[in-house]
Amino acid sequence: MERIESIHNPRLKEVAALAAKSSLRRERSLCVVEGRREISNAVACGFVIEQLFFCPDIIPENDVQQLIDAAAQAFSLSAAAYGKIAYREGTEGVVAVLKTAPRTLEGLSVADDALIIVLESVEKPGNLGAILRSADASGAAAVIVCDPLTDLYNPNVIRASIGAIFTTAVVACSSKEAAHWLKGRGFQIVTAQLQDSEVYYDVDFTRATAIVFGTESTGLTDFWRNISDAKIRIPMLGKMDSLNVATSVAILSYEAVRQKNIK
Repeated sequence: MERIESIHNPRLKEVAALAAKSSLRRERSLCVVEGRREISNAVACGFVIEQLFFCPDIIPENDVQQLIDAAAQAFSLSAAAYGKIAYREGTEGVVAVLKTAPRTLEGLSVADDALIIVLESVEKPGNLGAILRSADASGAAAVIVCDPLTDLYNPNVIRASIGAIFTTAVVACSSKEAAHWLKGRGFQIVTAQLQDSEVYYDVDFTRATAIVFGTESTGLTDFWRNISDAKIRIPMLGKMDSLNVATSVAILSYEAVRQKNIK
């Protein structure tokens, strides 16, 4: 195992550049992950650790031995050197560079009664991460991110998802590609919107369903509104007229869970 003491080590500069630049992550099919739980989730789901960096001043080597064994390369860092690549407050002392692979619609395998979450132009990494956690927890078959405005492997998405980006089937594509794929497989398309809609618990979620969510600022585009099979809303009983999109995803995902458990 190589020891890195200097903050000027070129490997550290490469990791910092990967964490900062989405174009570089896409070009090299790599991403940067901080945290033992997140890295462990990725490994359990088949992702390969290209490089593992840990700081024994923060985390004992024995605590990351399984990750070291799984890594193609492992490095022990001084506290100063580790500080150059850590990006989370309260760091756990371990960072990995993982190999990523393209995820496509054709590669999705879903059940006849699957629930799929569709996000149109999601822009906030924190929201995407929280949505992935809800999708994983509720057993959603996949999350389809249409016309994304944030990189799926943005470090803030990985952090907010607590590694659910690895445990959940996530695909990025255009809205037209997603709609064609969903319609071709018999999914009902349900759009979450306030106008011209019925309350969500009056819609049957026990069949193959894709629930489509828009941005918090502008909502859904007419593309999805025009092709939807049903339009639903969450009742608003207070002064505000909207919920955080991640909260809305959690509510509607668990309505699908409720209905399937009592059918």
